[in-house]
Order: sequence, then C-alpha cells, then structure tokens
Amino acid sequence: MLILLKTNFLFKNRETYQSKDHLNGLNYSDLAIEDLVSKDSDGDGVVDWEESLFGTDPTKKETTAGTPDKVTIDKIKASRGGDTKNTSGSGTGDENLTKTEQFSRELFATIAAASQGGTMDPASIEAITTSLAEKIKNPIQRKTYLNPDLKISTDESKESVRKYADALDKIQKIYTVNYTVLDVLQKFIVDDNNVDSSVLSKLDPIISQTEKVIDVTLKTSVPKSLSVLHLNVINSLQRLVENLKDIQLYDTDVIIAFGAINQYNNNANTLEVDMGNLQAAVELKLNN
Repeated sequence: MLILLKTNFLFKNRETYQSKDHLNGLNYSDLAIEDLVSKDSDGDGVVDWEESLFGTDPTKKETTAGTPDKVTIDKIKASRGGDTKNTSGSGTGDENLTKTEQFSRELFATIAAASQGGTMDPASIEAITTSLAEKIKNPIQRKTYLNPDLKISTDESKESVRKYADALDKIQKIYTVNYTVLDVLQKFIVDDNNVDSSVLSKLDPIISQTEKVIDVTLKTSVPKSLSVLHLNVINSLQRLVENLKDIQLYDTDVIIAFGAINQYNNNANTLEVDMGNLQAAVELKLNN
C-alpha cells in the first residue's frame, strides 16, 4: 500500500458539485489530516468529503432549498441500504471499529477531501503516506511486568546464581517448538501479491510456549542484582507474544497485522539483546 501511494497517479473524484474554493484542492501545510477528515464548511453536521461524495454543496446547509443536506444524504444511504446513524464522519462509534476500519475511513475521507480539485499533488500523497506509516507503528505494550511480579532473592552467592542459571537453561530446553516465527511468515507471504493467512494459526504453539516461559520465569527465584535484567527479558517476551497475536489479526485488522509484521524483527532483536545482557551478567558473577 505504501508503494501504491507513492507512485504517480491521479485520483479522479466523481462529484456532482465543486465550489470555487475547492478548485485547487486542500493545503496540507495548513491543515492536518484529522482536520481534513472532520472539516465541515457549512456547519450542518455533515463533513465536506461526505457532501462531495453524495453530491451536495459543502458550503450550503441546504443544497436543495428546504431540504437539509443531512436529510438528503440519509435518504440516499437508505435507498442504498446503508447505515444512516453516523453520517457526520466525526468519529462517533470509533471505539467499536478496528484499527483498519478507522484508518480506512480516515484514508478514504482524506483522499476524497484532498482530490476535490480532480488530482492529488505529491505533497498530498506524501501526507497520506505519512499517516499510514503512523498507523502501522508498533502499538504500546498492553501488559508490562514490574519488580513486584518477580520472585526476588536476597541470596547473591555464587551457588544461588548458578542455581538461577540452571533454572533458565531448563526452561529453554523444555519449552521449544520445532519451527520459528520466520518459518511461518515465509509461508504467509506467498509472493509479492498474495498471502496465505491460514498459516498464521501455526503461530499458536509459539505463542503458547512463550506464555508458559513467561509464567515459569516469573516464578523463578532471581538474585536481586539480576532482577532488572531478568525483568527486561520477561517484558521482551511479552512484547513478542502481543506482536504475534497482532500478526494473527490479518483477516480482521490488517493495519494492526502489518504493523506487527513490520516491528517483529525489532522486537526479536530487543529480546536477543536483553537475553545476551542477562547471560553476560550471570557469567560475570560465576567467573568472579
């Protein structure tokens, strides 16, 4: 989609009304995308892009004298079997929409608004591309573990550290899967134009095993001096679990899924660094 938005193309808006104010399109340097989506020039409760879409005048509350534009649009929607409950496009009901649905509405509204001059200039395309990039960023970690969640030991002896290291090794050997996330993602991406979302169910065993690792690791007694590094590993594992679950949402929330796929390597690398730091600290204590 990013490639599509950055290629040279014209978006012809099929509209039945276009005022002089819209001949040159909209200026992104002055209006944010969110402003464009909610812009209502005549203050009639119907945003400009929707008025343009249904052929009413965004500068008049009544394109047809005696009939409010909102009523006109509601009648058109009703005749098409559409929903007339939320015609303003102002965001009412966003909490019931997926990220993909929210973004699709915003993207469609933005393109409709920005193309009222008949074309979209490079700056407009770049603005929409930037909006898409923001939408697919990794979401905030939904669950974060803190020190009180750990089983911290005050015993800092070499014997205690060795026992801790042995416990981690045991966890790593017990909870394994005979394939990796990358194996699944390679099968998911069939070619440049096709994916096979059915293979994403193969992430379930990896998610399940990782959740078990988190649970057991939380219950593992950790010397206090290693607790911060120990906690970092657990939170990195949790981030990956959420990451993989988001990837599995491809069929229902493609924006979330693409964001998760985009961030997987970063999350996996962070986990590798955190595990390396913990291992180095353990070895240092055992060798001193």
